[in-house]
Amino acid sequence: MAAFTDYEEHDALGLAGLVAGGETTPEEILEAAIERVEARNGTVNAVTNRLYDEGCAAIADGLPDGPLRGVPYLLKDLGASLAGCPTTRGSRFFEDVVPAEDSEHVKRLKRAGMVIFGRTNTCELGLSLTCEPRLHGATRNPWDQARISGGSSGGAAAAVGARMLPAAHASDGFGSIRAPAACCGLVGLKPTRGRNTMAPYLGEGSGGLATEHAVTLSVRDSAAILDATRGPGAGDPYSAAPPARPFLDEVGADPGRLRVAFTSRTPNGAPVHADALRVLRETATLVSDLGHHVEEADPDIDGEAVVPTFLTLMGVNTVVNLSSHPTAGRAAREDEVERITWLTAKLGEATDSADYVRATQTMHRLGRQTAAFHRDYDVLLSPGLATGTAVKLGWLDMMMDDVDEYWRRVFHFSPFTVWFNLTGQPAIMLPIGESTSGLPVAVQLVAPYGDEATLFRLSAQLEGARPWFGRKPAMVRA
Repeated sequence: MAAFTDYEEHDALGLAGLVAGGETTPEEILEAAIERVEARNGTVNAVTNRLYDEGCAAIADGLPDGPLRGVPYLLKDLGASLAGCPTTRGSRFFEDVVPAEDSEHVKRLKRAGMVIFGRTNTCELGLSLTCEPRLHGATRNPWDQARISGGSSGGAAAAVGARMLPAAHASDGFGSIRAPAACCGLVGLKPTRGRNTMAPYLGEGSGGLATEHAVTLSVRDSAAILDATRGPGAGDPYSAAPPARPFLDEVGADPGRLRVAFTSRTPNGAPVHADALRVLRETATLVSDLGHHVEEADPDIDGEAVVPTFLTLMGVNTVVNLSSHPTAGRAAREDEVERITWLTAKLGEATDSADYVRATQTMHRLGRQTAAFHRDYDVLLSPGLATGTAVKLGWLDMMMDDVDEYWRRVFHFSPFTVWFNLTGQPAIMLPIGESTSGLPVAVQLVAPYGDEATLFRLSAQLEGARPWFGRKPAMVRA
């Protein structure tokens, strides 16, 4: 039994504060985290590569005196390159890829004092909003093991949702931070495009759609981790403007009287579940009660272009991904990847170069349209998932033969997320509600490009007014 018995009562900053105050040690915290992985991972299948020795060695070598010193951390098995550790990308084709050096994101996490002790499950190449790869098997939702944990950061979300640790690395190309956060009752911020560098391996992810950050139990942890990782890397093609002050300073700061619009209109016409609509309206009322101006307003955007534009960009990028194995020296064969991965690449192969440029221009046009909307509103509030809660395992099946039906299901599940990968805006999921059956139901808050500060101020207000830290799935309470 770990000596540190109140581990689960603290978020990441709380743990770091205990270490800084001498009330516990990084060794005791890591022992508590490992104990929970060993006890709970068999239920949810979140952690696919245990790096316990590496975590212990990092502590023994002396951790940097950073703001998150001693906090245990898990890296998603996609991006976040860790020197000497395989990065499988959830794919049999890439399972032998071992990066030679840490990515800049990982270096910054280490400089903050975080203790990396494993990698988490992901779907193949991040091409789903569930986490059910053939390579590692399905990750299950800690709230209901028959349901998905979300994707592609499903392993990260299940690990944090099961209280193995208070925060974990995640990434988001069309909702892959936010959908898992919504499924598992967590905070999930997709930062502004360019806020976090992808150096040294990439200039941008998936044509500018993707970014890295985290899923967390608290708003302040999301802010603190972003403070530790933000900023350009050498040779970046672009970056977000630096904030006026640390993001952590925004948590608890007075946001003033914000102009908040709420919408339930999906860009692709997908229906929205009653639980999602109820929680959206409850949240809008709460925001108003907190002193903000709130009204229903639908952004005037070309909604019908959202999913087709994404599919053009993702299809072509999938072609490139399958032809870029670092050591194989050849492209993947059909039998080496999952069916939807192969068929999505086929969509990309059928896309000519002019169509790709047009898709990029459409992405930029959507950004301009949403920016115009934000002249009148500081924040846009939407449902988190159109389905309200996590769907059942097997519904978003990457082995199905109908690629059009597959992507239709993805964006009937989560139509509100991909929109902001295209525009590049910051968007955060908050686990503020519950379904009639007691499952997490989230809302999404979106701010103008570069304005994570406003999201942190309003999110912290909502967290204070309707706290969620104490809500735990039955598998944790047992």
